Amino acid sequence: MTTHLDSAVIAQQLAHKSVRQFLDTPVSDAQVERIVTAAQRASTSSNLQVWSVIAVRDPARKARLAEALGGHQYIATAPVFLVWVADLARNEALMRAHGAESETLGLIENTLIGAIDVGIAAQNALLAAESLGLGGVFVGGIRNAPEAVSAELGLPRHAFAMVGMSIGVPDPTEGTGVKPRLPLAGVLHPETYDPERWRSATAEYEGTYEAYFAGQGHPGRSWARTVIGRLAKIAGMHGRHTMRASLRAQGFDSE
Repeated sequence: MTTHLDSAVIAQQLAHKSVRQFLDTPVSDAQVERIVTAAQRASTSSNLQVWSVIAVRDPARKARLAEALGGHQYIATAPVFLVWVADLARNEALMRAHGAESETLGLIENTLIGAIDVGIAAQNALLAAESLGLGGVFVGGIRNAPEAVSAELGLPRHAFAMVGMSIGVPDPTEGTGVKPRLPLAGVLHPETYDPERWRSATAEYEGTYEAYFAGQGHPGRSWARTVIGRLAKIAGMHGRHTMRASLRAQGFDSE
């Protein structure tokens, strides 16, 4: 019997690339609803379903969000900007409606559940969008200005914007390729974690990483320097080093 290791879904996943430039083509309400319906089929811890998504279409609101998050035009120019929210507020209201008060909403486990559920659902959504001929990009910069985002979107206590996602029809002139990833040997550990496994994998990756960006017109790029620039200094956090305070302001004490 022949073992098949490829499928249309895997082919689509392997072809994924971030899209930041869109055609002036609308994304319909029906498309958004179908994408979010697919997201709802993602796994969710204990079936708590602790996420919501806000579909932002209003040009003025997209422009304000883009400005607050660093001036990224792929937020302002996307036909729809989806904001994925870790949402414990809905379940808190449900409990209160049934006469119960929660002793656990401020615990770090529930913060983690919210973040994990959002991540799983949002990836499902992007895969669904790509299957419909759309493209998009995750926007972690939504966490660069949590207070401004919460105010703009009217988020209640126990709701926190975890990640954004610009969605639209890809502009074929953008020219972005499929960015290479680490060799599989650098991320797949048989049986137990090997703390030295990264060495040969990252050494190999430096070459493919540099070659990719050289082909994109940016020679001399280094993945090691990218990691250092993002994680070595506070400045690389782009304001997110105060995340604990931002989470607490929305009721995520994470104790």
